[in-house]
Amino acid sequence: MIKHYTILFLSCFFMGPGLRSQEIQIFTVQDFDLNGKVKSCLVITDYGRESFEFNKEGILTKTVTQYNDTDQDITYYKYNNGELVERRMESYKNNVLDASTSMANFYEIDTVPQRKVLEKIISYDKEFLEQQEYLYDEEGRLSKIITSNSEGVDETTFEYTPYKNELTTSIFTNGILEKAIRTSERKGTSGVQEVILTKEYIDGEPNRAKEEVFNAKKKIVTREFFQYDIDEKEFVSQKKLFYHYANGVLDKVVTKTVNTESVENYIFQFDNNEEKNWVKKIITPGNTYTTRVIKYYPEEEEKVETNEG
Repeated sequence: MIKHYTILFLSCFFMGPGLRSQEIQIFTVQDFDLNGKVKSCLVITDYGRESFEFNKEGILTKTVTQYNDTDQDITYYKYNNGELVERRMESYKNNVLDASTSMANFYEIDTVPQRKVLEKIISYDKEFLEQQEYLYDEEGRLSKIITSNSEGVDETTFEYTPYKNELTTSIFTNGILEKAIRTSERKGTSGVQEVILTKEYIDGEPNRAKEEVFNAKKKIVTREFFQYDIDEKEFVSQKKLFYHYANGVLDKVVTKTVNTESVENYIFQFDNNEEKNWVKKIITPGNTYTTRVIKYYPEEEEKVETNEG
């Protein structure tokens, strides 16, 4: 059985369309719904705090998840020539580093003949946790992940099936279908929309599904959830969310089920940066709030060269 040693972000983390957790990702300011030369972003909610730091290229370098006054997780990201080569997650309990739950991920990259990435996960108390080998095809697509840990070896394979304007990615774990992701395009009222249908399976049998529709600006338009009905042998809709925007900003989300309909309204306050970012979000009627404290890199002054003579 595969173990997953992953870092969980708070709700400010926005996964882009088609992003899959199986792949090694380098996160940028855009992945956190941020614009411009952001240096850091502190997210404050009614259930915790999390901060993110970025380099001048907009790439994530550090996260801090603050659970309370004495417990926190700190993650560091190290890069070389645009590649992620190291990720360290340090867990502090009662302000003391917990070596047993802190870990380091090391990445070795080989590009000949095809791209291959070797990831080793080791705890701070020197215990080997897991090794993952990522293999890519000639087109640069992830084709296989070989996972080794104390419980044995697992193999995850990726199959890509194009059909007209669609691409289906089927993910198998030890030969058993686990997930199928179909990405397609269709014409909407305001341009071409991207449709991502994700079906999940348990022991190869269909279980649940989710369909997401994104507009031409990559903003979510609808998100619908399905559950597989064994008797009817089909996926049945459970609820559908409709996202409405005003001047490109999320205004409300309408959730519909067979018997109910509810509305959440979103109120944003923006900063004065040239590429504006929201610094406060209130969702009514629940009145939940999120505040962001954003710091920017200073604008570099343009050097003016003069030719004399």
